[in-house]
Amino acid sequence: MKTKILMVCLGNICRSPLAEGILKNKVDPTTTFVDSAGTAGYHIGNAPDPRSIAVAKKYGIDISKQVCRKFTVQDFEEFTNIYVMDNSNYNNVVALAQNQEQKNKVSLLLEHTNTSTTEVPDPYYGGDQGFENVHNLIDQACNNIAKTLKDQ
Repeated sequence: MKTKILMVCLGNICRSPLAEGILKNKVDPTTTFVDSAGTAGYHIGNAPDPRSIAVAKKYGIDISKQVCRKFTVQDFEEFTNIYVMDNSNYNNVVALAQNQEQKNKVSLLLEHTNTSTTEVPDPYYGGDQGFENVHNLIDQACNNIAKTLKDQ
């Protein structure tokens, strides 16, 4: 069975597209499918933020063809793991869950690192350094997730 992972942030233009691209770059696409979504519908149909595209490109990852979409209740059925970027989005996703099994699929992305930070900060209103910082946090978590998937 193919593992299906969904990365979730607020608008699906900064953090979750970056997380999707980073994890896709670390896993076997024949065994793992990775997608991303936002809890708000502000940017449906748009490409990721140019700053996310730029920081991904700096590390050899192309996320420019991704298209923003909103998280739906159907995602609980489609995905085996749902990783969210912060507590606010965690609460928004879990509020849509219809049972405990669905809630159990959801976790904070940074729970999969050994950092004391629990939330990936939203870099949208900051400068380029914020995107670099977000990339590094997400990259650590994705390394651990990819290793776990490989060891299964």
